[in-house]
Amino acid sequence: MHSTKENLQILFEDNHLIIVNKRAGDITQGDKTGDKPLSEVVKEYIKNKYNKPGDVFLGVVHRLDRPTSGVIIFARTSKSLERLNKMLRDKTIHKTYWAVVKNSPKKVKNTLVNYLKKNPKNNKSTAYSKEIQGSKKAILHYTVLKKLDNYSLIEIDLETGRHHQIRAQLAYIGSPIKGDLKYGFDRSNKDGSIHLHARKIKFTHPVSKEPINISAPTPKEVIWNACN
Repeated sequence: MHSTKENLQILFEDNHLIIVNKRAGDITQGDKTGDKPLSEVVKEYIKNKYNKPGDVFLGVVHRLDRPTSGVIIFARTSKSLERLNKMLRDKTIHKTYWAVVKNSPKKVKNTLVNYLKKNPKNNKSTAYSKEIQGSKKAILHYTVLKKLDNYSLIEIDLETGRHHQIRAQLAYIGSPIKGDLKYGFDRSNKDGSIHLHARKIKFTHPVSKEPINISAPTPKEVIWNACN
């Protein structure tokens, strides 16, 4: 899946940063697949829009898994990249996710605490109830927002940012994300996506200090449409 300028959905843009609604299937930055990453598409957009000669600076602040959609921040200057990286470390960038799961969690609201261990061989994290060697503590808070015929829509606030954290923790409680074959859903989505969407992002602008509060529309698709 290649992005072109036509389907680049920009949610916010100024001289310091650009916030985009990533489509499922796009990679955030270059990897071994050799597919064109979203970062390159955004660079081309900036280059064309502002007639910039030479290389365009674009800093990747954070990533989203390839099958996941939603809000993603890129820095347009090294100063804003540095400040956003610090904010990420200080946990002052708040991200809220939406997930469509089967088997609605027993509690409508809950905090999940697990220990996640990543296996680089299959690029998968396993959640444990107790700390094991090489594991990292993972905490998320969720609320069931809506029950559909066969699925539930849940909203997730991350307290930690671990590899595949939401996918692994929801699978652990028996509520795998729709389409997420890797974490126990029974079949994949036709387009290779999973029903996990970075819905909102909230932070203080690294330069102007204005509050930024962005929501990314969900993909246009039957189940997502039923969630809105």
